[in-house]
Amino acid sequence: MHLTSFLLALVVIAIVPGPDFVLVTGNAVRGTRLGAVTALGVVCGLLVHGALATLGLSALVVAVPTALLVIKAVGAVYLAYVGVMTLRAARNGTLAANPKAMSGRTAFFRGFLCDLLNPKVMLTFLSLLPQAMDPTAPPLPQAALLSALTIGVFAVFWAVVVPMAGRLAVLLRRPKVRPVFERVCGATLIGMAATVLAV
Repeated sequence: MHLTSFLLALVVIAIVPGPDFVLVTGNAVRGTRLGAVTALGVVCGLLVHGALATLGLSALVVAVPTALLVIKAVGAVYLAYVGVMTLRAARNGTLAANPKAMSGRTAFFRGFLCDLLNPKVMLTFLSLLPQAMDPTAPPLPQAALLSALTIGVFAVFWAVVVPMAGRLAVLLRRPKVRPVFERVCGATLIGMAATVLAV
């Protein structure tokens, strides 16, 4: 198994901002706990992707164009929905006036669904895992280990990012700064919804 190159690839993928990053950091600046719960939802989504990749179901979905298209469409619609909700909250001043307006449950499921419905995450598992596996060894234990490593790397990444993003809350308490940040997050999520369809 080529663990070194596999881990390096994971680190690069982790630090490149995507929908999960925008969602987690956006919630983290509203409150560290909210960001942590969102990140937990993202990690749970990774657990599902890891299990599917290990069992070979993700490869089956990718092999069926219609199934992959449906996943892309649902993922894009969901990202656009979260983006619109974020823009609406910024316009109404809901989150700026009350950062606790979003419940922990909502934050968790938004993180979970954002990751679960992102076809790029599925394709990441399918493209990286086979390259790191030893073709002469049993595939299932290797896939399980590599999936666990992937989830672990991202969990550590979020453990670093969430507290750092939480420190921005001091700056974002300013009435003129907070709505701008919310609008940027909402617009970014809507933009990323379009990129999901282009995978």
